[in-house]
Amino acid sequence: MAEGMHGKRKVVLAYSGGLDTSTILVWFVEQGYEVVAYLANIGQEEDFEAVKAKALKFGACKVVIPDLRREFVEEFIWPAIQANAKYEDRYLLGTSLARPLIARSFHHGENLNFISVFQDELSCLNMPSYESGVLENPYNPAPDGLFNMTQDPENAPDKPEIIEIEFEKGVPVRVKNIDDGTEKTEPLDLFVYLNTVGGKHGIGRVDLVENRFIGMKSRGIYETPGGTILIEAHTDIEVFTMDREVRKIKRDLDIKFSDQVYKGFWFSPECEFTRFCISKSQEWVTGTVRIKLYKGGVYIMGRRSPFSLYNEELVSHDVQGDTNQEMQEALLKSMHSGCKSMPDFVLIPTEDFKNYQSTFSIQLQELKKKDL
Repeated sequence: MAEGMHGKRKVVLAYSGGLDTSTILVWFVEQGYEVVAYLANIGQEEDFEAVKAKALKFGACKVVIPDLRREFVEEFIWPAIQANAKYEDRYLLGTSLARPLIARSFHHGENLNFISVFQDELSCLNMPSYESGVLENPYNPAPDGLFNMTQDPENAPDKPEIIEIEFEKGVPVRVKNIDDGTEKTEPLDLFVYLNTVGGKHGIGRVDLVENRFIGMKSRGIYETPGGTILIEAHTDIEVFTMDREVRKIKRDLDIKFSDQVYKGFWFSPECEFTRFCISKSQEWVTGTVRIKLYKGGVYIMGRRSPFSLYNEELVSHDVQGDTNQEMQEALLKSMHSGCKSMPDFVLIPTEDFKNYQSTFSIQLQELKKKDL
């Protein structure tokens, strides 16, 4: 444990200004500690000067409030977007992503041998969470006025908003509002803008019961408009550009990543390895996704990429692509080569099928007329 200026033991307290951390601050002071109150600025709406004054009033010898918003987006949120990170398929890991950043920051900043971390509330970059009270009964609906950053979808604008999000190697690099021309390219500005426009359209609300690390189930309500939009867009461009079998493996890694981060293992060797593999998978995940935002929904309208694995002619119902009948038969046989018994495949040439389809349609119409 580090020594303070007057020979006292020194401790860093992750301080929120709430009742719990204020009580703990006073307790440490009474036990003879020098307390450094630490409150990271990770985008929460907070009166930092008021919190600072409160900590000093309760006996803190120093208050440290670093601005970590840019680090949070670039080094923690962006890897989560690459991983399509959702714990148990629904929770977007807002506070779970913030904790390792805070731990890393004050460890490097204060360089103490002993660090005591307590924090009772944590909302980051406008990704608030709500628990306890009336919500402890999982059947009770969220009370009116609970949400503070997302519009009720029923009261959201009647006119949808169209945006485009551009990705490079799985990372968002540009967002453009097609309706009003707004464009953001800086990571922090981009994320804050998506929070704002998504919140206006009631996007990103989730009410869930999650499995906590300690084994109990807990209900939580979260607002993550920006993250919701980005994960929907990223998933779309990933499927568009990534090999099918690679993505099967990558989906397993996504689940591993979400579980590791939720349980606090960001700095573990297994999580570092998981992040490395996910980053490697994103080499060709580059392109643009067009999205409609409307009354709580994120609707994909289109996508394009220089590395698309989509072949328009190959899948066209109107144009015969480069594949021929012999190639298709060979493919089907190779796919079933491991089967003990394999049926005979007969592929109808495209032109023959269209002629047959047209003739059948005419015959069907004639039969309907006779029935009438």
